[in-house]
Amino acid sequence: MTMNLFSIFDPSTLYFLNNWQSIFLWLIFGPSIFWLVSNRLTYMYSVVIKYTFSEFSPLLLKSKFVLLMVISVFLFILFNNILGLFPYIFCASSHMSFTLSLGLLSWVSLMIYGWVNNYKTLLIHLIPQGTPSFLMPFMVLVETISNIIRPITLSIRLCANMIAGHLLITLLSSSLIQMSLSMIGFLFLGEIALMILEIAVAFIQAYVFSMLFTLYTAELSS
Repeated sequence: MTMNLFSIFDPSTLYFLNNWQSIFLWLIFGPSIFWLVSNRLTYMYSVVIKYTFSEFSPLLLKSKFVLLMVISVFLFILFNNILGLFPYIFCASSHMSFTLSLGLLSWVSLMIYGWVNNYKTLLIHLIPQGTPSFLMPFMVLVETISNIIRPITLSIRLCANMIAGHLLITLLSSSLIQMSLSMIGFLFLGEIALMILEIAVAFIQAYVFSMLFTLYTAELSS
């Protein structure tokens, strides 16, 4: 039983046990492109992969091997966002524990890669080109802080957008009991519009997270 509006994001208040296992449901859909007969689902899946590859490939000319990880992160977030819209499926991407873990893992891996393979470029980016000498210590401080907060901004952006959409859908659904019969049709249309918007947000947030991860990688390898 949910005690308040935000308890819908608490795994212990949902109906099924082991709710965190839903984050691995995407592994069922991933390999299906290789063994299922070609259909609309596998065609759409291949189109998404080709599109993300064409979008991210020009940004990683010097680090092509990172594309596999970027596309994997994109599909992982995308499937979790979309599966979270289905009833009785736990939306892991609306939790900071999920998004912050993903953001920290991505950021730490980039930092290790940058310091081990290209630390000169990492240090150069602390001072933008053309910075006056008296502003250099200040710019180093600002750039250092901006680098440190990157995993936080990545995780909060994804989590906040997913929570906002789910809260709107829940608020509209909870008002169904108190509405008159003449207003139910408008509520139904509003729910459909919000669901379409949430599907678009699921794609956009997965794309934004992966794009920022790609840009950070390109910055370290340039």
